Amino acid sequence: MAYECFDCSKIVTRFLLDTCVYPPRPSIPRVQAAEFVGIIAERLSAVHDEGKLIPLTTGSVAEFYIQPMLSDIGDIDVMFYWNAQLAIPRGHPLPTQLPAEFHKCVNVHEIIDSHLPGYVYLELNYLLIQRVEDDTYEYFEYDEKVLLRNSTPWANIKTHMSPTAIHGPAVRHDNSYLSLLSLDEVCCIRCLLWPPQAADWPARHRNYDWPDSVTIDRVVSNGCDVVGVAHRHCRQDEWMGKCQCRLSFSRAEIVLINSWTPELQIVYHVLRYFMKTALLTESVDNSGAGTLSNYHIKTLMLWACELKPINWWTKNVNFVRLCVELLNTSAVWSIDTRYPHYFVSNCNLVDISLNVISVASKLMSLDKEYLSTWLVNNYIGQCARLGLFYISRLVNDPIAGEESQTLVSLLDIVRLNSLGLLHNIWQADQYVVLGIPAHASSYSFTVHYCACFMNELTKIDKRFSVYFAAVTLLYVARRISRNGFDDKLLDIVATVLGINTDQCQNIFCWCRPRTEVNPLELVELLQKSAIEHLTTYRQFLARYFDSAATIIEITIVTTDFEALYPYKRGDYQRCLQLSKPNVHTLLYADVMLSVPIYSVFIQLLDDDIVSLTAMTLIVGPKCRGASNNYYVSQLTLSLYLMTQCQLKLHHSVTSLAQTLDHIKVARRRLRREKTLDQLTLMLIARKVYTGQ
Repeated sequence: MAYECFDCSKIVTRFLLDTCVYPPRPSIPRVQAAEFVGIIAERLSAVHDEGKLIPLTTGSVAEFYIQPMLSDIGDIDVMFYWNAQLAIPRGHPLPTQLPAEFHKCVNVHEIIDSHLPGYVYLELNYLLIQRVEDDTYEYFEYDEKVLLRNSTPWANIKTHMSPTAIHGPAVRHDNSYLSLLSLDEVCCIRCLLWPPQAADWPARHRNYDWPDSVTIDRVVSNGCDVVGVAHRHCRQDEWMGKCQCRLSFSRAEIVLINSWTPELQIVYHVLRYFMKTALLTESVDNSGAGTLSNYHIKTLMLWACELKPINWWTKNVNFVRLCVELLNTSAVWSIDTRYPHYFVSNCNLVDISLNVISVASKLMSLDKEYLSTWLVNNYIGQCARLGLFYISRLVNDPIAGEESQTLVSLLDIVRLNSLGLLHNIWQADQYVVLGIPAHASSYSFTVHYCACFMNELTKIDKRFSVYFAAVTLLYVARRISRNGFDDKLLDIVATVLGINTDQCQNIFCWCRPRTEVNPLELVELLQKSAIEHLTTYRQFLARYFDSAATIIEITIVTTDFEALYPYKRGDYQRCLQLSKPNVHTLLYADVMLSVPIYSVFIQLLDDDIVSLTAMTLIVGPKCRGASNNYYVSQLTLSLYLMTQCQLKLHHSVTSLAQTLDHIKVARRRLRREKTLDQLTLMLIARKVYTGQ
C-alpha cells in the first residue's frame, strides 16, 4: 500500500503527545545525577580543607521536564565550582558581600577578553577576606599578577574517581562496569555577574517576547561560569592552549529550556534523538565522525524560540514538520559557516575547518515524508523492540488498515507507557533503597554532603529525602556508638531533620548539657527516629503504587522496619503482631520490596543474621560483588522476625509447623540466586527444628 494513503507525520505527532509525560517521574538517571552531586560535594579541596565544592546538575537531566518513552539521556552532566574562587569582569568593582556558600577567603580572577569571542583568560589579582565584625569582605591586591592555567582548577580538587576521557572542558568517568550512566563533570570558576561579552543579549530587540522580561532578569541574575578549555584553533599553541578558557552559559540555558512549553521540549527531544541515532552529531561512540554536537541543536532551538512566532509552533502542531524546517535551517547555517552563538555576538560555532558539507547536505535533503518514515521505524520501532509488541503492526506496515485503527493502537500505547513509567519508578526506588546505605558505608557524611544530596533527592520526590534522612540518622547512631558524641554529628542531624522540627529538638534536648549526654540513650533515640522515617517512606511508596494497582501489582507492607524496633528492645509480642500479617500478605506476592543489610542497618538486626551475612561475604568471595547479597526481601525479614518471636514466646509445635510450611513456600518462590535470602530462610528452618 502506498505511503500517501495518509500523513504518517500525524501518527508520529500523536504518538509523541501521548507518550511524553510531564512533570518527570522518578527515574534512575535523575537519581544518579543526585548521587553524583552528593559524591562531588563530599570531596575536599586539596588546597584548603575548609573549602567546599558547589555542584550543579546540568545537561539533559536538568533541561528536560518531559519524560519521553525513549530517553536520549546518555550521561550525567555536573558542573561544580570551588567556593574559594571567583571570577569578575575586568575593571568591575570588587564585591563587599558574597552569597553564603562562599568561603571566608576568596581568590578573585579578572576576566580578560581573548581575540576570539566567548573565550577569555583569567588573571589572579585579588584576595577577598571576610570581616569578623560584619561579614563583609575587604580586598587585598596581589603584587604579582598570574594567569590561571585552564587545568589549575582540577589540580585543586581531591578525587578518588579516575577519569577515563577528556571531552572539551569535561572529565568523563565511565561507570558502565557498574551499570551506571557515565559522569561528565566540569570544574569551573563562578562568575556572579552577567559577562560584558554577552552584554547585547538582555537588551536586544525581540519581536515575539521570548524570553519574557522576567525570564531575562532571572538569567542575567544567575551570571555565568568560566570553564577551562581552549578554542580548537588554539589548543596546539603553547601559551593559549594552557591558559585560554571559555564562558559557560549552562545556568542560563537551563532556565530558558525549562521555560519552554511541553511541545517545544518534545521538538528538542526529537531533534537530539534523530541527530544522535543517525550519527550526525559528535559522540563518544561516533569516533568524532560527526561535525555537529548537541550544543548546536540547543543553539538552533534557542534561536528558533526567539525568532519564530508562537503560532508557528502551535498552529496545527506537527512535530515532523517543525523538525524538518529546523534541520533545514541548521543545514543552511552550517554550509554558510554562520552558526551564531545564542548569547555572545560575533561568536560562530562552525567554521571552514569543520567538515560540515556532508552532514549539512543530508539535513538539507530531509523532507517530511522521509523523517516521518524514519521516526516510525527508528523511534516507534524501537519502542516495539523494547517490548511494546502491540505496536509492531505499525512498524511492520505503517499504513496497514484504516487510519482510525492505527490511531487506536497508538492510544493503547498510553497504557503500556504507564506500565513502563511505573517500572522505571520501581527501579529508581530500588536504586535509592540500596544505593544510599552503600554510600553510608563508603563515604564520610558531612553537613555539606547531606545538604546537597538531600536537596537533589527532594527535587525528584519527597519520599527519597525521607529515606535519606533515615539512613543518615542510622549513620550518626553508628558513629556515636563507635566513637562517642560529636558536635559535627549533631549538625548533620539538624541538616536532615530541620533544626526547628520536633524530632530534631527532642534529640538536641538529650544533648544539653553535654556532660549529661548518655550515648546509649542518644543512639536509641536516633534509631527510633530512623525507624519512623523508614516507615514513612514505606507509606509514601505504598500510596503511590496503590494508586497504580490497575496497571501493575506490587505488594508493599509498611511495617517491616517498624517491627525491627520492638524486636531490638525485646518486645517480642509487639514484633510478632507486626510481622505475622506481613508474612501472610507477602507469601504469594510476585513483586515486593527489599530490605538492605548494609553496615548502617546492622545495628537494627540481631547477631545471628549479622553473622550469616558476614559469613556469606567471607566464605563466598564472588558474593561480595553481587548486590543481591546485601539485602533480603520483605518476606524473608518478616519470616525471620516472626519465627524468632514465636521461639522466644514458646509458641506451640503446631504454630511452628505452619511457619515451616511458610518457609518452604518462600524458598520455592524466591529465586535461587538470591543467596542471602535462601541462606536466611535455611537458618530460620534450622532454628525451628532445633528450637533455638
